[in-house]
Amino acid sequence: MIEIYTDGACSGNPGPGGWGALLRIDNAETEMCGGDPATTNNRMELLAVIEALQSLTQPVEARVYTDSQYVQKGISEWIHSWKRRGWKTAGKEPVKNEDLWRRLDTLASGHKLEWHWVRGHNGHPENERVDALARAGLEQSRRAGKTVGGTRQSLF
Repeated sequence: MIEIYTDGACSGNPGPGGWGALLRIDNAETEMCGGDPATTNNRMELLAVIEALQSLTQPVEARVYTDSQYVQKGISEWIHSWKRRGWKTAGKEPVKNEDLWRRLDTLASGHKLEWHWVRGHNGHPENERVDALARAGLEQSRRAGKTVGGTRQSLF
């Protein structure tokens, strides 16, 4: 069982943003981060999970931990209705971040995933680590003035 911890951050919303992820299997850990100079917090939350899942080279069983109810509820509950409605909300509006939701849906379908919400900024050690990674990704993209990615290696 792999543990995946993810977080996104944004300075202003929209504004420069970053994402961070920590993947753990047994005692082996990999950290990754990246960012975008013009984005939203929700896009960074989604991208953190997408980047983590893209790093996997084979189907896995994993527990995904996020402090974003948008991500946790979106992938566990809301996405089924969005797909039935042709990627429209109950109010018949286009689903925000549809491009990332589609990517996440495709990536998640190749794995057996459990989705867990954790309270952010509440002393949860791994959540604090991925928050720091997301802020580092934000700063990297701000300095570079373009989208950046940190550690991107294939895992497991």
